[in-house]
Amino acid sequence: MPATITLKPGKDQSLRRRHPWVFSGAIGRMQGEVVEGEVVTVQAANGEVLGVGHYAPGSIAVRMLDFGPDAQLPDATFWENRLRNAYQLRQGLGLTGTGSTDVYRLTHAEGDGLPGLIIDVYGDTAVVQAHSAGMYKARPLIAEALQAVIPNLRAIYDKSAETVPAKAAPGAQNGYLFGEGSGQEHVVHENGHPFAVDWETGQKTGFFIDQRDNRSLLARYAPGRRVLNTFCYTGGFSSYALQAGAELVHSVDSSKKAIELTERNAALTGLESKHAAYAEDVFSFMKNSQEQYDLIVLDPPAFAKHLSARHNALMGYKRLNAAGIRQIAPGGLLFTFSCSQVVSAELFEGAVLAAAIEAGRPARILHRLTQPADHPVSLFHPEGEYLKGLVLAVE
Repeated sequence: MPATITLKPGKDQSLRRRHPWVFSGAIGRMQGEVVEGEVVTVQAANGEVLGVGHYAPGSIAVRMLDFGPDAQLPDATFWENRLRNAYQLRQGLGLTGTGSTDVYRLTHAEGDGLPGLIIDVYGDTAVVQAHSAGMYKARPLIAEALQAVIPNLRAIYDKSAETVPAKAAPGAQNGYLFGEGSGQEHVVHENGHPFAVDWETGQKTGFFIDQRDNRSLLARYAPGRRVLNTFCYTGGFSSYALQAGAELVHSVDSSKKAIELTERNAALTGLESKHAAYAEDVFSFMKNSQEQYDLIVLDPPAFAKHLSARHNALMGYKRLNAAGIRQIAPGGLLFTFSCSQVVSAELFEGAVLAAAIEAGRPARILHRLTQPADHPVSLFHPEGEYLKGLVLAVE
């Protein structure tokens, strides 16, 4: 039987609203051996069972897996049911079994009722990232369920070494849970666009799937324009712009590895003659560049991962967007993003407003952007909506 965590009186309301986090300050007492990564039963002060979840020491003490007195323990059936539900949602979105797209997110943590678990699918390979000790310990069951749910799955790669809490899994190493690497370049397709993906050594799981819809939007505006893609990583926006008919595309990232992948992806379009890539600091590049662009993409990594860093992050967004607005030609478009979960859409928009004022350029909002449907947000966990973006027309 799982250990039991009893909440303090009055601290059960968030769970009754199905919010998936139990904070340490809400815990009244613990019964049984409570071990990091193990399943615990959570009950109200009056003894009513509220659900089950994974325990971890720290601010978020329990990440809930199921709710109510009949909550299901995470056995093999649980995992297969949850992953099948997630897969069927992606089927309904038209992301599985299509000729034009074979890369998508299968599970988006709390958005799919699986806090701490990210699974991205690249063709016939699933890449798993555990962000909690509980999900890390569950990898064998998760791998078995994936094989039962996804047709023709060739391999499952575990890339949790960088994401699982270090104390929970000392010495964790990435590697294949099922199958093995093909030894060949991995090329996947998104809306018909080819991309070389390196899930073994690349950032995150290998590709920023969350910008798929926003890349498609950019393609509508790219024809005939001079495009600058900053923090380009593997050049997703760059490839879309090239294939949409951009006059030229410049890609900038401080990582030489990212620039190599960007250049490879530009080559896959067959339009690399219109592309140039620069392994430079973005701020330095924009400061020193004499080029004015008709369309600029600002898609930096998260400037803040904790509330304590939010103020500095907002100052960073203001500085970056002011530089971008100054660099853009009159009548140009700015695609600007924040993936910092602790920075709300309202705060981000305020930082961009301050940047436009500082740059002295009038601008209008054409689009407000967010993450795609395979990165769903639970109605009970609004914190899951992390990506926000704006498209500005700059005068």
